[in-house]
Amino acid sequence: MTVERTASPLAAQQPERGFLPVSVLPARGAPGGSGFPARQRPAARRTPALPLLLVDATAALTAAPALPHPLLTAPLLLAVLWLNALAALYRQAAVPAVLDELPALCARITVTWCALAALVAALSPAHAPSARTLLTGCALQTAASCAGRGLVHWRRRRMLVRNPAAALVVGPAATAQRVAAAFLRRPGCGLRPVGVLADDTAGGAGLPVLSTDEEVQRAVVQNGVRAVLLVGLVGEHGALVRELAESGCALWEIDAEMPSYDPPLSPAYEQADRTAYDLSGTATGKGPAPHDGPGSMALAHTGPPAYEPSTSHLFYPRTPRERIAGFPCRRLEVGRRPMSPAKRALDVLVSGALLLLAAPVLLACALVLRISEGPGVVFRQERIGEYGLPFTLLKFRTHRPADEHEAATRWSVAGERDMSRFCRFLRRTSLDELPQLWNVFRGDMSLVGPRPERPYFVAGFSRTYPGYAARHRMRTGITGLAQIQGLRGDTSIEDRARFDNAYIDDWSLWQDICILLRTAAALVRPTGS
Repeated sequence: MTVERTASPLAAQQPERGFLPVSVLPARGAPGGSGFPARQRPAARRTPALPLLLVDATAALTAAPALPHPLLTAPLLLAVLWLNALAALYRQAAVPAVLDELPALCARITVTWCALAALVAALSPAHAPSARTLLTGCALQTAASCAGRGLVHWRRRRMLVRNPAAALVVGPAATAQRVAAAFLRRPGCGLRPVGVLADDTAGGAGLPVLSTDEEVQRAVVQNGVRAVLLVGLVGEHGALVRELAESGCALWEIDAEMPSYDPPLSPAYEQADRTAYDLSGTATGKGPAPHDGPGSMALAHTGPPAYEPSTSHLFYPRTPRERIAGFPCRRLEVGRRPMSPAKRALDVLVSGALLLLAAPVLLACALVLRISEGPGVVFRQERIGEYGLPFTLLKFRTHRPADEHEAATRWSVAGERDMSRFCRFLRRTSLDELPQLWNVFRGDMSLVGPRPERPYFVAGFSRTYPGYAARHRMRTGITGLAQIQGLRGDTSIEDRARFDNAYIDDWSLWQDICILLRTAAALVRPTGS
């Protein structure tokens, strides 16, 4: 088996507009930071989980007399605390409310009591608790837990009103002023904007616009800033925002966009839903349908757009989306999302087993390609993976580009006319992807994750489609949530980015298993990739 390699060169300059394809904030220690002295760093105010833990423990002890045996008190207590922790019921909510937690509390208390009852019935049927005992215990524990949590949350909300956290709003001046005004009209949200950090100053009347690091340092020290609200791109102030986050400021991403009510056939809708753009922003598709994109992307310039990989990122923690002052928001943290050991174990076990089982198929495909297509049956191409780091992706060669530039910049799809019948069969059945199992086994990729793309297109898509750069918060994969939704080949890039980010935000091991099962089922009705 012979191997050929096609890799796209990375340009040395940075993109002229937009933001870096993957990096949201500059790396630690990058030039241009504010350099806060240690004594001037703002102290973040954090509400510990201890009061809520004590409340739930007290509620479990309150309902313990209803248990058939005192030895069951410890299992009841530990099980409830563990289930509540898994449900993130001890996290710091922006504006806590016991009614929002009531369904989750009731469900976990009920599950715990039913599990204990089943255990007692299995070990000692004579001491099995009655239905009345179960109802009494669940009601007592739920009432005590809700009452205690309600008191804790009430005190927390009063503290937010009396002593709101000073915040800086980062983004375009006009949008930042609008968001700041909305927060100031809602003092109960617990955040009080004191300034706007923007590259432009044309934001109209409102809070002072801070444009230099010295002004930000002065505002932080004088107002005791404890939160940063991101309503757009951080621009050249990325290093300063990173320092604020690392010094203890809470970082919130605020979705300040107003919903669109354009009818489905309006020009605005058609313009937004086109699937293929050249890298200068000109639409090349013929219509608004998600599958009407062309087989190749028109190029507005001769060289590929710049792509500069970085290991510095913001990632979204696995917590539910909240609302503050009516705006959808979520808490961000600086650093890399640690990969779950269970996900990596699943990758190694499944990819290793499939490599052994599919070895005859791999050998047969390589042999037929060698005889029919000539040397170079394995195609090696540079793709962008987790945190924007490049890696070499392996595939069976089904198409021979004219040169390296075409291989790096051509948007190819299944069903091209110059493919042989066997190559089209490999594309249609996704057998050309089998060598990527070795990428998964090595750790370059995962079984499930956003599909990796070439640097040329990553740079262009990141400047054109909001949210595309955030896909690289997790290791790329062979299949993903976007693929099982039919977003393969020449389909909407915007839709892919939305599904990929939804997968990352809601990740769980069970979701990976479901995606793998649905991918296996989809192979029965292949549509190409």
